[in-house]
Amino acid sequence: MAFSKVTRRAKIKRRIRKNITGTSTKPRLTVFRSNKQIYAQIIDDATGNTLVSASTYNNKAAKGTKIEQAAAVGKEVAEKAIKAGIETVVFDRNGYLYHGRVKSLADSAREGGLKF
Repeated sequence: MAFSKVTRRAKIKRRIRKNITGTSTKPRLTVFRSNKQIYAQIIDDATGNTLVSASTYNNKAAKGTKIEQAAAVGKEVAEKAIKAGIETVVFDRNGYLYHGRVKSLADSAREGGLKF
């Protein structure tokens, strides 16, 4: 039985989310990647609230290749998180491989001051 990419990622996502939850002291930084855009949210799973979000959708600073755009989003989400008083997060790669755009976003968020 062959699985599509979507069902394969959904299985991986369930396996990851089984172990990762965001609390109010250490929220979850999750990444969603579409073909054109990349989105990052910091979520408190205890209350179900999105605390901080950033994306390439309306980001004027995100120019260049998709990897450079992901780095700009990581930097933006880190800046917003620091302003909101969030310093440590749990990284949720959302079923994607830690490679390319996801890795670029995570590295630039770390450089921006987030700890995970």
